[in-house]
Amino acid sequence: MYRSARLKVGSTVLVFAGLLSATLGPARAAEASRATRLDPPADLRVFLELLREKYRFPALAAAVVDTGRTIAIGAVGLRKNGGTQEVTLDDLFHIGSCTKSMTATLAARLVEQNKIQWHTSLGEVFPERRTEMHADYHGVTLEQLLSHRGGVPSDLQPNGLWATLWRREGTPREQRLRLLRSVTARPPTTAPGTTFTYANAGVALAGAMLEKVAQQDWELLITTQLFTPLDMTSAGFGAPGTADQEDQPWGHTRTQDVLTSRAPGPMSDNPPAIAPAGTVHCSIVDLAKYVALHAHGNPHLLLESSRLRLHTPVAPSRYALGWNVVERPWGGGQVIHHDGSNTQNYTSIWIAPKKDFGVMVATNVAGTGVAAACDQIVGALIQQYLSR
Repeated sequence: MYRSARLKVGSTVLVFAGLLSATLGPARAAEASRATRLDPPADLRVFLELLREKYRFPALAAAVVDTGRTIAIGAVGLRKNGGTQEVTLDDLFHIGSCTKSMTATLAARLVEQNKIQWHTSLGEVFPERRTEMHADYHGVTLEQLLSHRGGVPSDLQPNGLWATLWRREGTPREQRLRLLRSVTARPPTTAPGTTFTYANAGVALAGAMLEKVAQQDWELLITTQLFTPLDMTSAGFGAPGTADQEDQPWGHTRTQDVLTSRAPGPMSDNPPAIAPAGTVHCSIVDLAKYVALHAHGNPHLLLESSRLRLHTPVAPSRYALGWNVVERPWGGGQVIHHDGSNTQNYTSIWIAPKKDFGVMVATNVAGTGVAAACDQIVGALIQQYLSR
C-alpha cells in the first residue's frame, strides 16, 4: 500500500504525547527519552494498551530506534479478536508494502557485489525473452521498477492476470516469470522513466531480475542477504500462523464498526508472484533491527552511498527506492516513510536519517480509521522520544 505521507506532529499528537508521559509517569518518560546505549528499552505496553482500546485494535505493537538501537518497544492485545491468546514481542506481524524497501535494499546489496547495476535493464537480464517483450520494456531498468517509473500497470485485473496469479501454479519464482511474461507482452501504461505509477508488479519484476542474476529465489536471497546479517530470525513470508490455532496474530478487516477476523493460510495473503512487493512478516523486535539499518546505517552490511541512494527521490516523483520522501521539521529536513497492508494488517514506518531515529507501528487489522490511528500513535512517539 502507498499513500501520500501526511504525518505532521500537531496539537492532536501533543495530546497523545501527554498521554504517553502520563502513562509512563513524568520521571520515567523523561528518563526514557534520554536513554543511552546501555539502557534497556522503555516498556510501551501501558501506553499502547490505552491506544489499542481507544482505536479498538485486536493487537498493537510499536518500537522506537535511536542511534542504531531500540530505545522503546511494546506489544499488547490479542492474536484474534474475541480470542484468549495475548500477543508477545516475539509475535509476527505482516508488514505488507514495507517489503518494497527490503527488496530495494537487497538490490543495493547485489549492486555492491557487482551482480547487477541500477541501470541494468529487463532486456539485458532476460535476453531470451526479448522477442516476446514489448520493445518499450527492453530498456526498463532496475531503478525504474523499484521507484515505480517503469510503466508497469498498477491494476492486474484486466485480461485475467490477477486471477491467474491467485491460482499459485508452479514455484514462486515460476509465478514471477509468468507475471513478467504477461505484463511485458503489452505496451507500458506510460512511457518508462516519465511517470510515477505505484505498481506492486513493478517491484515483483525487479525481484525477478535479482533472482535471475543471482540464480536464487527471492525468498532465499533476501533471507541470506538481509535477514540473516541483521539477525532477523523471525522474518518469513505470507500470513503467519496456523488456521485452526491462535499461535500468531490473525489478520482482521474493519468496515465502519464491524471487525472480521481472517484465518491465516495461503489465501489470506497476496500471491507469491508479487512477494517482493509485499508479503514479509516479522516480529516488532526484528522490524526495529531493519529500521535501525536505514535510520543509522551499518557499513558492514550496506555502504553509506547505497543507503543514500535508497533514500533519494527519483525524479519526477518524491518516491525513492522503496521509500516515500517528505520534508518534516521534526526530522531535521528529509524523512522517509512507508506503510503496508495486505488489507488485513497494517504497518507504518517513519525514519529521520538526519536524526538517526525511526518509529514503527504494527497492528493486525486494516480498514476504516486504521491508517489515521497509526499516524496518531507514531506522532505521539515522535513527540516523546525525538523532542529532547
